[in-house]
Amino acid sequence: MQGSATVVSKKFPVVLGRILLRWVFTKADLVFFIYRIVWYAFYARSSMNSSVDFFESLIDEDGRFSELNCQEPTQRAPRRRPNVQRIRPQIQAENVNNGGGLSVSPPNTISQRELTTLVSNCYNVPTSPCGSKSSTPSPTALPTTPPGTATLDPNWQATKVTIRDRNAAMFNNQLMADVTFIVGPPGHIQVIPAHKYVLATGSSVFYAMFYGGLAECKQEIEVPDVEPSAFLTLLKYLYCDEIQLEADTVLSTLYVAKKYFVPHVARACVNYLETSLTAKNACLLLSQSRLFEEPELMQRCWEVIDAQAEMALTSDGFIDIDVSTLESVLARETLNCKEINLFEAALAWAQAECVRREIEPTPTNKRAMLGSAIYLVRFPTMTLEEFANSAAQLEILTPQETIDIFLHFTAATKPQLSYPIKARTGLKAQICHRFQSCAYRSNQWRYRGRCDSIQFCVDKRIFVVGFGLYGSSNGAADYNVKIELKRLGRVLAENNTKFFSDGSSSTFHVYFENPIQIEPECLYTASAVLDGSELSYFGQEGLTEVYMGTVTFQFHCSSESTNGTGVQGGQIPELIYYGPTVNAAIVNVNTNDD
Repeated sequence: MQGSATVVSKKFPVVLGRILLRWVFTKADLVFFIYRIVWYAFYARSSMNSSVDFFESLIDEDGRFSELNCQEPTQRAPRRRPNVQRIRPQIQAENVNNGGGLSVSPPNTISQRELTTLVSNCYNVPTSPCGSKSSTPSPTALPTTPPGTATLDPNWQATKVTIRDRNAAMFNNQLMADVTFIVGPPGHIQVIPAHKYVLATGSSVFYAMFYGGLAECKQEIEVPDVEPSAFLTLLKYLYCDEIQLEADTVLSTLYVAKKYFVPHVARACVNYLETSLTAKNACLLLSQSRLFEEPELMQRCWEVIDAQAEMALTSDGFIDIDVSTLESVLARETLNCKEINLFEAALAWAQAECVRREIEPTPTNKRAMLGSAIYLVRFPTMTLEEFANSAAQLEILTPQETIDIFLHFTAATKPQLSYPIKARTGLKAQICHRFQSCAYRSNQWRYRGRCDSIQFCVDKRIFVVGFGLYGSSNGAADYNVKIELKRLGRVLAENNTKFFSDGSSSTFHVYFENPIQIEPECLYTASAVLDGSELSYFGQEGLTEVYMGTVTFQFHCSSESTNGTGVQGGQIPELIYYGPTVNAAIVNVNTNDD
């Protein structure tokens, strides 16, 4: 028994040592913490001014106890401990994956609750898919709050199903923004945050600006030549794949789309302008399309100006065009207007130019504003009465020029003039025939003041000038006629006039005062009420479609027709119009009635 007690007493220190070592290894963190306390107590006493600083130093030195915060590095003062060698243990746990690779565990473990707090404190996320526009700041101060409506939801991505939705959430938002644009002229600037990656993927100009050989390094980029609303429209497309155009900003949006080479937005702007093109804005849009180098838009503008020249020249936008566009209008051979109207429009432009330059609009100054453009006005093609009562008395021409033009009108030997003497050719009217033949019967088709009406539509813009009508089949006769053109029940144009029918089967043309613009794919109603000789010609073998080279007409019966006119037969055999040049013969198809 004594021997056994001796053996136990000898093994007891060994067993106790093993237990102590096992406890030490299981409590490594506590031992390391005690070690750091002892180490700082003896070697870093000079750097610890207080107990708070002491424990803060412990937490800073050990990555496992680091604070989670969102302060910028510049917001926290660096801590200096001279002559102290910092010892940071390198802890790396490696786990072998099934695929044979290594998985490195990070030294810091952040709980889900801590992550939620971190994101909530750091970011403001917009609640709407595309945020909202930031308010316009003062010219001297940038906004202190980020644009867009903020939310504290840290899991905002979960509500965005598609990548478009997630990109849209970044639109005009400071969340993760890495560039800021100062957009607009001084006094009207707007600060717009953006993300280089999104911009670069949608524009080659932005790509070169941020990732090219001469990449922009500044975080704030000034864009004084662009309207903020137009810039936001461009960004809305780049982020959200949406194009929202408005009449007041479409031209500035076209400019910014050209500036940053986003052709899809530019094309959308041109299409918008083409569909809203009228005689009132055609001249101004022509000036802008020349500036933006948009030949298709220029061609559409010229079509309107040629056909409705008098309306276009008297529009408010004409006096705002540049001098180069003025010269191109005055030189236009196909303008469908009188020369006196063109001269009066040129004078109105010169008057406005004097006002813009803040000089008195005297005849001498107006002539100076016109410059060489005055020699594009064809004074000799006016009537003698028009020239004598207008141009000759306005002192725009020199006395010698006035005398020479009068001699051109009256003298047998005409003087040499500096002005063109050949009249403009204007536009050639085209005629769409909707019947293949006409006929008459002794007891059929009488005009007694009842309405003949037909509906039609076209696939390209045209300008209706008037109608061709049938007359008497019983000898020469006079007719009173009222013609109308309607759309959706609204009268676009009408004219009450007379025409003389010689008793033949030929059609007789009746015109409106001005050409009427007809938009593609819209239904219009052409009507005529004739009062005269009862027995008349009428059309037959009517066509539902007529191809006029580049324009296709479609005809439909009208409920307003009370005299028997329809697609198959009746009155209004012709539509007279201005439009694209006829390049092919008429092709007739589908002669069945609707």
